[in-house]
This record gives sequence, C-alpha cells and structure tokens, in this order.
Amino acid sequence: MDDKTSTPAAGTSEAADAVLSLWSSWLDAATGSTEAWSKSLTSSGSQLLHTAPDAVAGNLLATGVNQLNELLGSNQALHAIDQVWNANPLREVVPVDWAEIARALRIVWLRTLRDPAKALTAAVDLNTRVFSAAAEAWTDAAQRWWAGAAGAKPAHVSDKRFAAPEWQANPAYRTLKELYLLASDWLLQQSESGNPDDPEEVRLNFHLRQFIDAMSPSLMLLSNPEALRRALETGGTSLADGARNLLHDVKEGRLSMVDANAFAPGRNLAVTPGKVVLRNKLIELIQYSPATDTVHQIPLLIVPPWINKYYILDMQPKNSFVRYLVAQGFTVFIVSWKNPDASMDATTIEDYMDLGPLAASDAIREITGSETLNVMGYCIGGTLMALTLAWLAKKGDTRFGSATFMVSLQDFSKVGDTAVFLGDTAIDFVEQQMLERGYLDSREMSNMFNLLRSNDLIWSNVVNNYLLGQKPPAFDLLYWNSDGTRMTRTAHSWYLHNTYVENNLIKPGKVEVKGEALDLGQIKLDTYAVGAEKDHIVPWESAWRITQLFGGNVRYVLASSGHIAGIINPPGGKGTHWINEAKTETPEEWRKTSAVHDGSWWNDWARWLGDHSGGRVAPPPLGGNAHPPLDDAPGRYVLEK
Repeated sequence: MDDKTSTPAAGTSEAADAVLSLWSSWLDAATGSTEAWSKSLTSSGSQLLHTAPDAVAGNLLATGVNQLNELLGSNQALHAIDQVWNANPLREVVPVDWAEIARALRIVWLRTLRDPAKALTAAVDLNTRVFSAAAEAWTDAAQRWWAGAAGAKPAHVSDKRFAAPEWQANPAYRTLKELYLLASDWLLQQSESGNPDDPEEVRLNFHLRQFIDAMSPSLMLLSNPEALRRALETGGTSLADGARNLLHDVKEGRLSMVDANAFAPGRNLAVTPGKVVLRNKLIELIQYSPATDTVHQIPLLIVPPWINKYYILDMQPKNSFVRYLVAQGFTVFIVSWKNPDASMDATTIEDYMDLGPLAASDAIREITGSETLNVMGYCIGGTLMALTLAWLAKKGDTRFGSATFMVSLQDFSKVGDTAVFLGDTAIDFVEQQMLERGYLDSREMSNMFNLLRSNDLIWSNVVNNYLLGQKPPAFDLLYWNSDGTRMTRTAHSWYLHNTYVENNLIKPGKVEVKGEALDLGQIKLDTYAVGAEKDHIVPWESAWRITQLFGGNVRYVLASSGHIAGIINPPGGKGTHWINEAKTETPEEWRKTSAVHDGSWWNDWARWLGDHSGGRVAPPPLGGNAHPPLDDAPGRYVLEK
C-alpha cells in the first residue's frame, strides 16, 4: 500500500485487520527499553561506518516493514484481537475509514524509520513521560488516602471522555488514561513534517486522529469505569440494553445519534406559522405570518443549503432564527428544497438558480408588491446566491437590494477539515456513487460531517448507546443533523469541480452560467457576512475573503463557536462576536484590530438589515392572486425522507 491509496471502498477489511497490530507495534516500539532501540540501530556494528546513508535508510525501512508484516503472525494475542475487530459489528455502523487509517499509520512508521535518531529520542522521551505520569498518579492516590476525603480536590476535566471520577481518583485508571494520551500525542508528533498546510499532511493528520479517537480506553467495557459501574448497578441490564441498541443500529446500517421519535417538523420543530405560497419541482417557498402590526417594506428571502433541511433556521421557538426575524418586523420567506431522487439526476446548477432564488424572488415581488428584496444565503445556499447575484449583475437586474452570507465560501483555496474528503480518489468515488444511483446519498454527507467531530458525534454515542445501554439523547440539533437530504448528480458534480477541485468562482470569467461569464467583483450590493471562529467546514478566514472578492461594501462579523452553534445563537445566550469597520488586507489583521462584543450577533445584523429594508408598512397578505397559499408551513418537501 503506497501513499496514493485506493478509494474508501477498497481494502477496508484487510486494513481493519491490521490496525490494532500497527497500534500495538507503535506502543511496543515506543515503550520498549532504550537498550533494545540502540541494539536495533547498531546491529550492523562497524559496517555502518562504511555504508552510504541511503543504504542504511533502505535497510532500516526493509527491516521495519518486515517486522510490521511478521508482527501479526508471531503474536497470538494480537492475532486474536485482530479477529475480534474484524468481526466487530461496530464496523457496520461507525463510518471510520480503516483503509485510510492503516495507510496513515504506515506512512508515519516509514517516516520514523527514515530518521532513526529522532525515533530513538522520541522513544526515550515517551518512556520518561509515561514513567513520570504513572508515578504521579500513584503518589497522588497515596496522598489522598492519607489526607482522607476532606483533603481531596476536585479535578478540572476538559476531555469529556474521561469525566468519570475514577479516571482521576483511581491510580490504575488514571495511569491508563495518561498512557493513552501520551501515546496519542507521541503518534501525532511523529507525523509532523514541517508543512501542516499541505493537503496530504492534513489528510494524514486527520486519519491519525480518527485512529487515536477510536482507540480510546473509554470505548472498551473493561476499561470504562462508568460502564462497569452502571453494569453492576443494573445487574447487567445495561449490557443487555446496549446489545439490543447495537443490533438495532446494525440492522439500520447507521449509528443512532438522537431519539428519532422525540422531534418532527411541524410538531415541535419548524412551527413558526406560515404558508407555502409556491411549489415547483425543486422548492417550496414558505411565507411566514407577521407577528407585528407593521413590517419593514422590503421583504427578506432566505436561501438555506440544499444539502440539509431548511428548519435549522426554524428549530424550537426558543432558538428559531425565523421567529426572531418575524418578531423584529421583517416579512420573511424561506426556500424549502425538495429531497431529490434518482429521477432528478439531470438537474443542473442552472435549475437550482432558476427554480430556486430566481423563481422565489419573482413570487415574492408579486405577493408583496415590492420591486426589490433582500436575500440571505446560508453555507452552500450562500455560494448559490453568489452565482445568482453575479449573473444578475451581468444582466443588469437589480431585484436584490442587499445580501447576507452566513458561513459561506466563495474562495475554496482553504476549506478546513473538509479537505480530507476531497482528494482525487475521494472525488472519483463520489462521482461513481452518483453515476450508479443518480444522486449522492445523504448518509455520505452526514458521515463526513460527523467524522469532523467524531468524539462528540460518534464515539460519545457508542459509549452512551452500547456500553451504558441508554437511549440516544433527545437533542433538536442532532435530530436535524440526522435528517439529511440527497444531492442531484449533475448539479453536485458541477459544484464539486467548480468549487473544491478547481476553485473557479474567484477567477473572473472562468465560470459560465446561463450564457454569462461570471465575475464576483461585479456584485456591488451592500453585503453583511458572518464567519464562525471554530468552524471546521467554512474556516472564518476563508469566509472573510468575501470582503476582497465583492465589489460593494461588505460588513464582516465573526461569531464565536462553530458552523451551527455560531449561527444559531439567539440573544440572551452565551457567545461573543467581533466587529471591525475598517478595511484590512488580511484576516489576521482584521482579527487583531477588531472589537469584541458580548452576546449574539443577531441584534447587530437586525439593525443593519433594518437600515436596508425601508420604512414600516402594513403587512402584505399571505400569498397573492398568482401564488395562493397551498399548505401550512412547514410544507411537504421538508417531510420527505
């Protein structure tokens, strides 16, 4: 297996068989005696003095690879463990790519053998730190025993995997935890190459972290004190419940992350009153009922991403973005995308423009009587709006008065952790799947986003559902996250190649849509853009690039938290945001000179949007002569599975 590995579908079983032996060999090499390392490095004696460095490296590589290949066969215990993992039903529900993990481990192994002096130093350092951590754990336990309960100080735990008190108080568990954390840090350090921004290095580091997360002692019953305690307290019932949960998930082919019966759009999600006023083969347009006696004259159209359901912006009343806007006196319309099937495989990106924001804006102007409207695009919905606005600028069409972009990319040169899934082989794999099905299945996208936060979204549920035998949590954001949509083949292929692969949107004239060569610099609208500080999908520095790409005035605001929590952050909750009125040349300069403000950015945007929405008038009717109400919100498309 070389550095250019096959698609995720190839070799998965074989890779899974080798994973634990690789990890064990790392621990064996790292925690073995210094004398053993010295002996292995000097076994050729004085011959090394007369051998070219390349030959020495080649011999070490050959020896290392042979040891790696022989390890499984020579160690019966490891062989048994590998067989268990190969049959482990978790492999059917946890979307970890074992083939890529094995490739990453092999690359690091070979790199280490190329620099034996560095490997020896790292091994000695790890041995020292392991011994120190073990000694500290047992010494601290002895001191607590002498001091009694009154002398014990509660420890601050930042890693939720080790929140159970035994991980700190019990010296055996604490030593196990520290050994795991030290070995994990050591493995990541061995992978460092000096160029962390290189796509291959990003991919390597990502898969090493996936492996480290999957090897946590908290994921095994016998080394999870909380699971053992619960098994004793319930007389083993928790283990039986966990087994039933696992069998259910294996049957469904996915890990349950949320109580699927706790929520439903129209019942306790997406309940802001409104009407569907337009339906075509790709969208339903929802108009929300006014909540104030007067409203701003210019309406607002929201274009959410078509890779998710729209109701992330209309969750429960306490955190509904839509409800907040209606309460501020805005007339709000939102696009609800259809969940496509194989019959829609020929749907193009032009169809998404025509049947999406263009058709919606025509209907809104007819219903409200307003010649112009404001628009807001969220994530990939913002990318679609950038295309649409650039096309309208070419046509001289001024229907949109201002635009807002929330965690949206136009420049795809730096895409954060999602770059891991966008190598040539991964793109080819996606293309092949779409050719076979006519669409990209929602599970593929869901797995990708879940892996970006695997400890929070995957492994915590493995512990909760299977080791503790508990029901998945009832959490609205997780329910929405699991309620995915498919993507049409033709449109998604165009999107992948023109954004992530070729980054064509920032190249004036490179992208041609509906007969027009597009230039983002021709977009002269006043624009409000939001990035999120901890966004792993749309890095805030990349979202900031809109200030340089658009030709109009752009107000950029940075929210705390991530891709979802940074946006769904109603006033009165936690969080901060940063504002900088000055024009800067780099995102780092923008951040350095920005002013921090407590609380949500929603109020700042509502003031800005109000300034671009005209005076107050009587609310328009729900629907119009050409667009009568068809259904109550949330409509039909959002319910499609």
